[in-house]
Amino acid sequence: MNYETRISADKAESLHGTLEAPLIEEERSRRRWPWFVLAGLALAIAAFFIFGRGGGETTPAGDQADQLPVVTVVAPGNATIEGTINATGTLGARREVPVGVVGEGGRVISVPVDRGDWVRQGQALVAIDRSVQNQQASGAAAQVEVARADADLAQSNLERALKLVDRGFVSTADVDRLTATRDAANARVRVAEATLRELRARNDRLSVVAPTSGLILTRNVERGQTVGAGSQPLFTIAQGGEMELLARLGEEDLASVSVGTPVTVRPVGLDKTYSGQIWQIDPVIDAQTRQGIARVALSYAPGLRPGGFASAVIQSGTVVAPMLPESAIMSDAQGNYVYIIDKDDKVVRRGIETGLVTDRGIAVVDGLSGQERVVLRAGGFLNPGDRVKPKLTKAGN
Repeated sequence: MNYETRISADKAESLHGTLEAPLIEEERSRRRWPWFVLAGLALAIAAFFIFGRGGGETTPAGDQADQLPVVTVVAPGNATIEGTINATGTLGARREVPVGVVGEGGRVISVPVDRGDWVRQGQALVAIDRSVQNQQASGAAAQVEVARADADLAQSNLERALKLVDRGFVSTADVDRLTATRDAANARVRVAEATLRELRARNDRLSVVAPTSGLILTRNVERGQTVGAGSQPLFTIAQGGEMELLARLGEEDLASVSVGTPVTVRPVGLDKTYSGQIWQIDPVIDAQTRQGIARVALSYAPGLRPGGFASAVIQSGTVVAPMLPESAIMSDAQGNYVYIIDKDDKVVRRGIETGLVTDRGIAVVDGLSGQERVVLRAGGFLNPGDRVKPKLTKAGN
């Protein structure tokens, strides 16, 4: 029985192996078929993009246009462009008037004004002790009265003598003598009066007065100080309070401005600007710096302090021309040029001549009409003849 049992087990194992092999192979086939389907689908998609959706035709012209580089262009037109020149300089009084002692001077007893005060012409700035001079003037006034009394007496004596001439009591010689005495007395009156006027004029000159109306910039006198003719100026006055900027310009810039040119001035440390105009251009160029001075007249303002530093923007004229940003203009050994896009959307080189330079761009005074499509940026990556896809933008963008 054992023998039969072993034979039956061997047959069963052999039969199991025979049935299992086909089942395993069938299972493997079921697992592989999705991969074949995915591979076929991928090949179909690739063929679709390679040969196009048009039934195997080549790439359309529209797809070729999509592959062209896009460049930004602008039609600048023509604009009125104001040129500017930037300069720096020092502020100062346009007309600086020094004030000193005119008379003999003396001890200062009063200084009623100070730096920064406005004064009018003839206003007293310094009072000087004049006690001695006043006594001298009083004595001179008394001498005038004495001389007038003598002149009146001489006139009376002459008139009495003339009444007695016809009676024979007074001779003609006496009349002549009395006439001479009267004339001499009148002359002494005039001398005394002239002396009095001189003393009073000297006394008036003891007070230092403003020779002009304006703003006091400096003061160099104090109460109790002794001053005299020939001493340093006691005050400095800006006539009318007017200021100026001494703007330094190079030779080329100086030649492009003229008297009356508008200027905007901004002192250092202030955000406020002041308007003025050039009132004088120095005729001399500094041999060392090759610069000249343009004097800009400015009305008085608290922010304009003499000796301060300021910047200026000078209007150097206007032109009507196309204006382009700096990015659109290139240069080489042949000069300045731009790239324009023609009617076939091809790049064309165009030589230009530039003019005024402003914060908004550069004027093109020759080479463009303003109607061309000019490449704004990336001109260095293009070459004449390249075909591009232009994208028009507004001027100034």
